[in-house]
Amino acid sequence: MKFRYDTNIIRNRLHLQMREMIWLIVVVMLVGSMGGVNGRKVKSVEGSFEYTAMNCRGHSASITDFGGVGDGKTLNTRAFQEAVNKLSQYGSDGGAQLFVPAGQWLTGSFNLTSHFTLYLHKDATILASQDINTWPVIDPLPSYGHGRDAAGGRYISLIFGTNLTDVIITGDNGTIDGQGLLWWQKFHGKKLKYTRPYLFEIMYSDTIQVSNVTFLNSPSWNVHPVYSSNILMQGITILAPIKSPNTDGINPDSCSYTKIEDTYIVSGDDCVAVKSGWDEYGISYGMPTQHLIIRRLTCISPYSAAIALGSEMSGGIQDVRAEDIVAINTESAVRIKTGVGRGGFVKDIYVKGMTLHTMKWVFWITGNYGSHADTHWDPKAIPVIENINYQDVVAENVTMAARLEGIAGDTFKGICISNATIGMRVKAKKVPWTCTDIEGVTSGVVPKPCDLLPDQGQDKIGMCTFPQDKLEIDNVELKKCSYVTP
Repeated sequence: MKFRYDTNIIRNRLHLQMREMIWLIVVVMLVGSMGGVNGRKVKSVEGSFEYTAMNCRGHSASITDFGGVGDGKTLNTRAFQEAVNKLSQYGSDGGAQLFVPAGQWLTGSFNLTSHFTLYLHKDATILASQDINTWPVIDPLPSYGHGRDAAGGRYISLIFGTNLTDVIITGDNGTIDGQGLLWWQKFHGKKLKYTRPYLFEIMYSDTIQVSNVTFLNSPSWNVHPVYSSNILMQGITILAPIKSPNTDGINPDSCSYTKIEDTYIVSGDDCVAVKSGWDEYGISYGMPTQHLIIRRLTCISPYSAAIALGSEMSGGIQDVRAEDIVAINTESAVRIKTGVGRGGFVKDIYVKGMTLHTMKWVFWITGNYGSHADTHWDPKAIPVIENINYQDVVAENVTMAARLEGIAGDTFKGICISNATIGMRVKAKKVPWTCTDIEGVTSGVVPKPCDLLPDQGQDKIGMCTFPQDKLEIDNVELKKCSYVTP
């Protein structure tokens, strides 16, 4: 079906949406700073609560049953780990859920188990210990070769799991607070011997749900599923200062069948960063991120992207479906980051429906990204970038419409942009598009694109594709679960 758009109508809609979204984000930030945001799909009553999850549990316990004290001072690492270890015995008998009631629960890192739910009360905060000497150090990821902050190992994440099945972290929007300031100061002061921890990392696992929780002030990345599949992330709030280093929101890394939706992120780095390994290590490991849905994401990140693909993409990224994306005061909307030595591929990327305000760039593809794992990267490892689709984009107060840079001798192909109205700021760049070593087409794009993206005319405005089939993770039906306080 052909249609024509009216720029004034689109911009009026944008202004209305922006007012609504800015108000919503202010509310999220204010309430989130007090420990949580009103929950979605959660019904709480005295002594019990209900929630939705991929799987319900046959057994329940509270962290207080294991000596936990929520005074913000008592260290509860042993209580959390003993609780998980004890409840793991129910893995073959309906699984178990651990309730974290209202309070400030100071803890070091602890490991999860299979067929397990961690549920946070709306006034519960899990606080990360600031005693760095108590954080275990684990090996670098095999697809990275060494840590990101230092060449050696990495501090284990606050909440960690490996080789697990059926793991859920949920609640009534309780908070997981990384107390990251100490870590950020050590990073800036170059005083870290190992890479900073994440708030949640799960490896080599299947059937994972993270929903209706707030992640606050992570030392580095917030949520990092890696080498895993069938992952649902829903109703998450992630908050960090906009100048905090490397506080990426959600980083699916060498994962398959992942869905991220209804998520609000204010970050010092990319709100969602899609990854699959670093240079020769990622090439050798060879595990792509694929079949990823990103839906109804709201992002504020003045120095990074709403969605980044790379730069660690050496295992490949394929079939990413992003729709209904809102970004405010964010450097770029969807950014592809790669370079010589990365190898791998980024292909079959589909983006539909972006509402943007105050951006440096709307479209940004970088073919000269550096930051190599070590000196052993292969200069012959050239990435393949192809079949990149953007449609139905409205942006205001933009400095530059696009910066699209391929690699000499390695043209980035199949770029399609349609139905995009970009309102430039008063002091915008005189040349709104810069394009080198790319090829593609456009239709219904304002301002006029570069010559390497020729306009196909208004009758081709629907030419950029978006898959109509449903991925397996989109067919998962959540169950109504309950907990009754003993």
